[in-house]
Amino acid sequence: MKNYIKMYLQLVCIGLLLVSCNQTDEKKLAINTVNTNLNTTIESKVDSLLAIMTLEEKIGQMNQYNGFWDVTGPVPENGDAAKKYDDLRKGLVGSMLNVRGVKDVRAVQKIAVEETRLGIPLIIGFDVIHGYKTISPIPLAESASWDLEAIKKSAEVAAEEAAAAGINWTFAPMVDISRDARWGRVMEGSGEDTYLSSKIAVARVKGFQGEDLSAHNTIAACAKHFAGYGFAESGRDYNTVDVGTSTLYNTIFPPFQAANEAGVRTFMNSFNELNGVPATGNKYLQREILKHQWGFSGFVVSDWGSIAEMIAHGHAKDGTHATELAVNAGSDMDMESNLYVNELVTLVKEGKVDEQLITDAARRILRVKFELGLFDDPYKYCNEEREQSVTGSKEIQDAVLDMAKKSIVLLKNENNVLPLKKEGQKIAVIGALANDKTSPLGSWRIGADDGTAVSVLEGLKVYSGNQITYAKGADLVYGQTVFARELDINVSDKSGFAEAKQVAKQADVVIMVLGEHGFQSGEGRSRADIDLPGVQQELLEEVYKVNKNIVLVLNNGRPLSINWADEHIPAIVEAWHLGTQSGNAIAQVLYGDYNPSGKLPMTFPRSVGQLPLYYNSKSTGRPNMPSPGEVFWSHYTDVSNTPLYPFGYGLSYTTFNYTNLKVNVVSNNTVEVSVKLTNTGKLNGKEVVQLYMQDLFASVTRPVKELKGFELVELNPNESKTINFTLSKNELGFYSNEGKFLLEPGDFKVYVGGSSNTTLEAKFTLE
Repeated sequence: MKNYIKMYLQLVCIGLLLVSCNQTDEKKLAINTVNTNLNTTIESKVDSLLAIMTLEEKIGQMNQYNGFWDVTGPVPENGDAAKKYDDLRKGLVGSMLNVRGVKDVRAVQKIAVEETRLGIPLIIGFDVIHGYKTISPIPLAESASWDLEAIKKSAEVAAEEAAAAGINWTFAPMVDISRDARWGRVMEGSGEDTYLSSKIAVARVKGFQGEDLSAHNTIAACAKHFAGYGFAESGRDYNTVDVGTSTLYNTIFPPFQAANEAGVRTFMNSFNELNGVPATGNKYLQREILKHQWGFSGFVVSDWGSIAEMIAHGHAKDGTHATELAVNAGSDMDMESNLYVNELVTLVKEGKVDEQLITDAARRILRVKFELGLFDDPYKYCNEEREQSVTGSKEIQDAVLDMAKKSIVLLKNENNVLPLKKEGQKIAVIGALANDKTSPLGSWRIGADDGTAVSVLEGLKVYSGNQITYAKGADLVYGQTVFARELDINVSDKSGFAEAKQVAKQADVVIMVLGEHGFQSGEGRSRADIDLPGVQQELLEEVYKVNKNIVLVLNNGRPLSINWADEHIPAIVEAWHLGTQSGNAIAQVLYGDYNPSGKLPMTFPRSVGQLPLYYNSKSTGRPNMPSPGEVFWSHYTDVSNTPLYPFGYGLSYTTFNYTNLKVNVVSNNTVEVSVKLTNTGKLNGKEVVQLYMQDLFASVTRPVKELKGFELVELNPNESKTINFTLSKNELGFYSNEGKFLLEPGDFKVYVGGSSNTTLEAKFTLE
């Protein structure tokens, strides 16, 4: 297809963009200036374009609108939609979000390219969080695989499907660290650990963006939310964040820094405040750290309406003031506050915003558009034949199934209840979630259609050698309980218990699929209690009374408190929200066609009162009971300090043994560690070998244990392998409270094993 300039010249010639056939000198200058730079670098092209743009047009690039009208319907004639449509035609919109599908994307792109003065194409954004139409497991579940190649592949196929639908920018990955399972958005991240999350951030960025951002099957990624969003107090979404600089530099920043080093093209700021300043208006975060210290060359987009929200924060007097604060702080694009396009011209003329900041923001946005190849072909993402052939293709379905199997974590398997026999058994399947084809898609799957997931019941029935009987037991109400009661929805209906118990009595094995609906986690879905919602716990206990041979399959978007189940149920499978191929993945694991290898990316607490709970905590001055019966030490009087399931934990249908741990100090910034891993069971299996380190004393106290390396290893029965790790300066050091990286001498411990509670250890000293 002709590139943007040639298309623009053609349109001028046929009079589609000019009121008359007489071009103004300004129009000729615009054409000639850009045309002479067609073969220069992207930077030269950006500079040439900026040179002919008005202040208003530069600000227009900083303005992002949500899809505000049915593009296949009539043009808006009045109201806010009409104003936005007029802005689009005037070149005062740089990006749109939530416009999807080739037909609609082409329609809005055509207005931007063919009806505006300069014909600058739009960048089309969408929340491709864990798939577009075909859905992979939620990000927290994918993180449980610890399989970086699989996670990268998942992002690749999501990008391919989204790009085929006209989208060229995703608001992912979310790289916020969170240690509080009450926060609904833990489902969207990689868990509680900085090291693991940093590795996954790189995998996802590279998966979305590929080797060539201008290719038709890659999309720009967005590292979010910068910064501290996952530390919202009480796990309540949008709440205040108050963390020290040690936490900021050593825990929160590293995944963002890793994403930047991987070449992520956009950042999104966060809703929360940090040190009393909302992130959207935080110059320290956006200009000092991100753009100056880290040298980020892409652009920063606000979160939805977060510029205007600085008024509610009590930081901005009004919309005009909020605009001034956001631009000066480094927020380049306004997502749906409608403030930049309305306020910035006046602020520049009044001298409250330097026009150079506007030019810098526009330059960053235009740079990404050039990198995406949108100026060469604005319609490159608008091929209807490709959309039809790619969407839901076998390659994509196979990739999400592979990812789903790798995301499952086996939490308990007493007496080898699992894997199930493939024939000759009577199996009772109980729980509303077992027959649900929408909930497994999880939260943040707005491009998918309801009812398109493979249910657990459907997946199990593929194995026809057993007699399977289903009973719902109880409905799962997933709205807020208080609202459900106001609407007279029965949240405590137990009328289905009798049928469930009758079915269970006659079964050899009971599979109970319980947990959260897919919409009970995600943005704005914090929970004060994290046990099984509704009457599911009662249902579990009632069924247990008539048949104790239960396999509990959990569907959830966060760690849950399942103490009773852990004590009583012989087999527990953490199956998260696994996406389109959910039922097939779960069935293949339950029947042993796939040996589970997942490990928890977040700690499971015994009680919600333990939260926030995380493995890499600090020791405190009184970590242990000084003598029997002593009360003056850091503990609870009613529950153990230990978690129900620790970070990094997960079982297999085979067993593994760790021996021969060795440490070799090569230099003061290089340490080699090796360990022998043996498959001591009867089945082939994979194990995530995890290396943790403890700095025993430091100028700033360090955690009791920190993940510093891992490797996914596959072994046959009785096979052994020596696993080697190298700890470099990056793993051995840490950041001071002032953000300076330190590598201090002293004594260290390393621990290697299959979870964070491993006790196999060795010591070394750095001089």
